[in-house]
Amino acid sequence: MTIKIIADSASDLPKDFFSAANIDLIPLKVLFGETEYEDMVTIDSSKVYDAMRKGQVVKTSQASPVFMKDLFTEVAKKKETAIYVAFSSELSGTYSTAVLMQNEVKEEYPDLDLTIIDSKCASLGYGLVVKKAVELASTGATKEEILHSVQHDITHVEHVFTVDNLEYLARGGRVSKASAFVGGLLNIKPLLHMEEGKLIPLEKIRGRKKVLRRMIEVMQNRNGFTSANQRIGISHGDDMETALTLKGMIEDNNQGTADITITSIGSAVGAHAGPGTIALFFINDKKA
Repeated sequence: MTIKIIADSASDLPKDFFSAANIDLIPLKVLFGETEYEDMVTIDSSKVYDAMRKGQVVKTSQASPVFMKDLFTEVAKKKETAIYVAFSSELSGTYSTAVLMQNEVKEEYPDLDLTIIDSKCASLGYGLVVKKAVELASTGATKEEILHSVQHDITHVEHVFTVDNLEYLARGGRVSKASAFVGGLLNIKPLLHMEEGKLIPLEKIRGRKKVLRRMIEVMQNRNGFTSANQRIGISHGDDMETALTLKGMIEDNNQGTADITITSIGSAVGAHAGPGTIALFFINDKKA
């Protein structure tokens, strides 16, 4: 029996990925004023970035509890075995709500075979975890084998990213408004990463080219470059040109041919990071 994999829109995997067999998408919410949209379903990230560039405030909220309960009920009725890898609980309430909905469904369907995992990841870092789980499920891997892979990747995936405009992080409380103003004047680009699901400032670097070089150095220092089995992800906030530049820099430094996935940062994450964000993700098997 093939294991059903469930993920939400914060994984920043392309929409056609979710249209593949046995993969279900849980959309997070995007809000423009009084209008609410479903990420990747009724709105795409390009509209979000266009609005942000025009100064419009875009907000997000967790996925619909009703949507999740209906999905989990369907899993129970069909007697499927499912794994939901969820957006980091440190960045969204979606994981916690999913657990509550799971418990509610179990009251009526006690045999519900659903495992919900807090990925502690975001954007394509989260997406790399999901992508591997889907690959394993498609080859007939057992639930235990898939869960083992997911737990390994969650503890070994690295997130290294920069934003083009500190103002967007300031709106979300990640940096002070004063820092954002000064950073903009001085062309300061923050380098951030994630620890235990939380965004953590790493360094401040002046200039776009320097910060890209530093991202490569961080990757080299943490894991080095391996051969074709190295899984790497690049996501971007409506800036494919820079994403391709970073990909080329990785290929120039890598001895082998890495598996590099490039996607756009979706609305759920992009509404906080802003247009021009560039993120690098890789599986660090050297990580303790």
